[in-house]
Amino acid sequence: MDFFDRQWSSYRAIVEHNLMEHRQVAEATAAALEAWLGQRPADGAAPAMVDLGCGDLALLAPLLRRLPLGSYTGLDLAAVVLPLAEQALGPVPYPTHWQEGDLLAWALGNPADAPAPQRIDILHSAFAIHHLTADQKATFLKAARQRLHPDGLFVWVDVFREPGEERETYVQRYVQRIHSGWQSLTAEQQQHVINHLSSFDIPADRAEIQTTAEAAGWHWRWAWQGAHRSEAMAVLTPA
Repeated sequence: MDFFDRQWSSYRAIVEHNLMEHRQVAEATAAALEAWLGQRPADGAAPAMVDLGCGDLALLAPLLRRLPLGSYTGLDLAAVVLPLAEQALGPVPYPTHWQEGDLLAWALGNPADAPAPQRIDILHSAFAIHHLTADQKATFLKAARQRLHPDGLFVWVDVFREPGEERETYVQRYVQRIHSGWQSLTAEQQQHVINHLSSFDIPADRAEIQTTAEAAGWHWRWAWQGAHRSEAMAVLTPA
């Protein structure tokens, strides 16, 4: 089993055993999207949605199949997951696009885009933006604001630090959570997760990122909070 397969196996086990509350996340995401759609004019154009870090769509696919979208674009840095996402979604009555790419580059408008990238209606990202540095998150929020229609919606699911909590403290707290409550993962899988979060995760401070987002032109609302003071979902709309 190669490195990606090992990492993916660990991820799938986390989802299967709901260790990061993916089921609750899916329910909260559905509630946010359906509430927003319910407020749109009945004669309006069907919304275009972009999903940054779409993964394999294991939990989001049932929701996407019933949403009245105009188009869906799934973007992920790992090209190998895109066929899995396409298979999970299956046939839908709107165009779908699958793109290997970086979410920050997408927000900024990479060279593959048209000179004036088309604005979208729904932006979604789950457990991906926390890999950006604080400066990159600020850049992303400013750029993504410009790629969304004025009446659009941004659903951001991620891990976050408590206000004032240092990254090192957060990592220690999460590692303890894994050791004490993730027995459904093998010791090797637990270590894969610990290695990843210790090396790559840069979760934002909840209070600081809200301030950063508001300065970038967003209204911010916490729509769901997980049970472990880490996973959460924010709903952002253009100010």
